[in-house]
Amino acid sequence: MTAPDAAPDPLSHAVTAIDLFACDPHGLGGIWLRGAGPVRDALVERLKDALPSDMPVRRMPGTIDDDRLLGGLDISASLHAGKPVLQSGLLAETHGGVIIAPMAERLSETIAGRIGQALDWRAVQVERDGIAAETEATIGLVLLDDGRGAEEKPPWSLTERMAFHCDLSAIDTLALPSLSGKNAHTISEVAEPDDAVLRTLAGTAMALGVHSARALLFAARAARASAALAGRATIADADIVTAAQLVLAPRATQIPATDEPQDSESEPPPPDPESDGHDGDADEQQPDPPSLEDMVLAAAAASVPADILSKIADDVQRGGASGGAAGQRRTSKLRGRPLGARPGIPSGGARLALIDTLRAAAPWQTLRRAEEGEDAPRRIRIRRPDLRVRRFEERTGIVTIFAVDASGSSALARLAEAKGAVELMLAQAYVKRAEVAMIAFRGEGAELLLPPTRSLTRARRALAELPGGGGTPLAAGLDMVCELVEMVQGRGRTPFLVLLTDGKANVGRDGAPGRAQARDESMAVAKRIAAMGVSGVVVDISPRAQPEAADLAEALRMEYLALPRADAATLHDVVDSLQDQAVAA
Repeated sequence: MTAPDAAPDPLSHAVTAIDLFACDPHGLGGIWLRGAGPVRDALVERLKDALPSDMPVRRMPGTIDDDRLLGGLDISASLHAGKPVLQSGLLAETHGGVIIAPMAERLSETIAGRIGQALDWRAVQVERDGIAAETEATIGLVLLDDGRGAEEKPPWSLTERMAFHCDLSAIDTLALPSLSGKNAHTISEVAEPDDAVLRTLAGTAMALGVHSARALLFAARAARASAALAGRATIADADIVTAAQLVLAPRATQIPATDEPQDSESEPPPPDPESDGHDGDADEQQPDPPSLEDMVLAAAAASVPADILSKIADDVQRGGASGGAAGQRRTSKLRGRPLGARPGIPSGGARLALIDTLRAAAPWQTLRRAEEGEDAPRRIRIRRPDLRVRRFEERTGIVTIFAVDASGSSALARLAEAKGAVELMLAQAYVKRAEVAMIAFRGEGAELLLPPTRSLTRARRALAELPGGGGTPLAAGLDMVCELVEMVQGRGRTPFLVLLTDGKANVGRDGAPGRAQARDESMAVAKRIAAMGVSGVVVDISPRAQPEAADLAEALRMEYLALPRADAATLHDVVDSLQDQAVAA
């Protein structure tokens, strides 16, 4: 078997993913279909046809609330009957089936969390013979995503639990292949993956920068589904390739490293003195055949999305933002996205949540009416503990701090990339309520080149002439980052750090050269920044990835990104994607 030289077309990718999901909808969690259009409707119909006829398939309303999703008190029926009346939720009604979620990019984090619990086989509330009970809700999920751009996407808590991520926006045909009938095997009839299969998938995941254990489990499950779909009782090499292409490649956060080409000017090896000068078939050294892991990695690399750098944060472990939010969340009494009500008195600007108040009071009406006597008027009796107030969620503004290593001979190129990224981000400053600041460190110290600002004119004037060259006073640069972070947080804003460096500190705080001392000081400051809870990314701008930059990112508790040849647009796309997800954690 040879690995494909080019990525499969998106339609073939999506059709195979649909067929595999239909084979094992609960084990594979779900499928994320991004991009509206008739091709998506055709794929959904294909899924319905492929699923067992007795499997429940429900469409979830886009405005669903906790009561309809999980089940709970039916306030209207309870008030009419004079006793608590419970209703079952959508999750319990679809137990053992599939839920289709339209407009998934608009789902709230709360609803997404409830569904995520059900995908993890958590108990949900249902009604049994009029009595509240709990049961497991084993479901598969189909996310229909109409979002456009990196800012509009479903919550990360759901997309992380989807085995398949399919982008349909580039598909311009409806020529779907016909179903080939029922599978020759069920997934339970396929043998579990052995150690060799798991090692191959794990090695491919590491090479692609996929560090999620859930993704690896999905890949192993997808390989079994592929074997079942093909009528095999054991997993074959082709099934491993399919799983790597459909599950691991869309989650890639880096381009896999390839062997460097051999230098054409290098001298040929000396001739063997015992050779007679003739090349016989027995003397020829045939190249070793590629290993299974190499073939799977090559196939997965061919399937990596072309815009991987702009999607680099899809697998960020700290959670994701939906709806293109700018900064961190904080509760508010008056404005923002509505949250669930809580007990409280409607005063100090807090507003009464009438429906939630009635819901809290309904179970007590019979008892309270009995306390007042049989002649008491039929009215709703509200007590102080029943009162509920409304809550809202709003976002703080964000300040992106660029800290740029301006030392060395390549400083001009680094500064040019940073300048371009700053200008691109400032172009979005008004929409995202964002500000940008810039610190450069070189020689014996650091300098605040650009205080937090939204003004593109001011930024261009400050960035017009940036000095470069000299040593790398990394500790001094991080000290200035600390000061700026404290100022930003003190003003109620959210800092996000973008550190461009190779991590090779060689100048201490006192300006004296020395790598050991400079490294110790910079790591100490990095840990102090990590303790401040600052989100960010360390961009390794050296020609080849360096362990020093990776160690620095670990100390800062930030993402590490190797971009040796990143231009301003690429850097902006990556930072924008990471920023939207990390600051929402």
